[in-house]
Amino acid sequence: MSGSNQNGMREFNERVVLHAIRLHGSLPKAELARLTSLSTQTVSVIINRLLDEGYVVKRDSLRGRVGQPSQPIALNPEGAFSIGVQIGRRNLDVALIDFTGAPRYRKSIVYRAASPDAVFGEIGEHLERIEDQLGQEKMARVSGIGLAAPLAFGGWRELVGLSPQDADAWTRTNMRERLQGMTHLPVAFAKDTAAACVAELVAGRGRHLKNYLYVFVDTLLGGGLVIGGQPHAGVYGNAGAIGSMALGVVDSSRPGGVQQLLTAASLATLDDMLAEVGLDSLPPGDARLLQAPWAPVTRRWLDNAASAIAFSINTSSCLLDLDAVIVDGALQAPVLDALIEAVRAALGQYSWQGIMRPEIIPGAIGRDAKVIGAAYLPLHAHFAPGRESFLKPGRGQGG
Repeated sequence: MSGSNQNGMREFNERVVLHAIRLHGSLPKAELARLTSLSTQTVSVIINRLLDEGYVVKRDSLRGRVGQPSQPIALNPEGAFSIGVQIGRRNLDVALIDFTGAPRYRKSIVYRAASPDAVFGEIGEHLERIEDQLGQEKMARVSGIGLAAPLAFGGWRELVGLSPQDADAWTRTNMRERLQGMTHLPVAFAKDTAAACVAELVAGRGRHLKNYLYVFVDTLLGGGLVIGGQPHAGVYGNAGAIGSMALGVVDSSRPGGVQQLLTAASLATLDDMLAEVGLDSLPPGDARLLQAPWAPVTRRWLDNAASAIAFSINTSSCLLDLDAVIVDGALQAPVLDALIEAVRAALGQYSWQGIMRPEIIPGAIGRDAKVIGAAYLPLHAHFAPGRESFLKPGRGQGG
């Protein structure tokens, strides 16, 4: 992303410089000028300002090169902090990250099912612990709380084993408003898989891709979408919600309607398949799933899941013209690798005439992607470059 040397774009240019450092690591001013298309003088002014504000620090000078030693500029880990909260159907995760994205606090609570009161009570306790850990001075540098959760938390109740009472309670709960009522920090909300997509975009393999579909296999499968190097939420925040994609056309002669992708490719389905043959479920993506006695059931689930995911990728590619598809999830590496191998094989059975077959790439973040992505939401809002950084408030698209 390039900056601008025009007047009135101070904040945008600062964000462009910070983004370049986050993407490429510590860099001398001359290299920052080259990457951002800003003048060396403009970059020098910006860096001095960011040093004064505590967002960047100087590293030791690079010697042994032609010319004057250059001094790299790096993000200051304590320049800003952000809190992430991920409310899942079977787990709660809370994390604190510093300005470089390094974790400073991380807690996870697993449950089979939980009520809103129990979950938000737990969140309150962890927010207090984070405040005690940081102290007053560092708390002033917390940019906000990112909250990630399913948009239809009470949906698919039978598949995830949620009681009617808890499903109704979650449906009636505005999670962002409830969390906002517990803190003075601003709360940003995103669909859980969209937050995971943000984590992959900022800290994973999505940094060097412009247009990609993101698939996250969890209790229920979901996804996200990046267009032009930016997260694309859509009108209702549902862009990339491939879990709800139909796996075929309507056939009036077939009762029960058309199956959705998530019913074929979710870990909840794998748990049900294991229970049907009397086997205990294992932690999500446990590598023992590929060993006896679980292996035959797991392989059957992998084949079904891969076939369904491949169908959704083929359909999405026709609409979006993707560079790649990133597949990640609450899976240990051997299980994720087996799933991706099966997806690639299933894609080979489709005709790709008229469209480009996207590359299938394993995600780099893993099961923590949702909570890490949630924590990145406030940092992204405050420090990532975007058109909104330099548009005047209230200005319409027509200018």
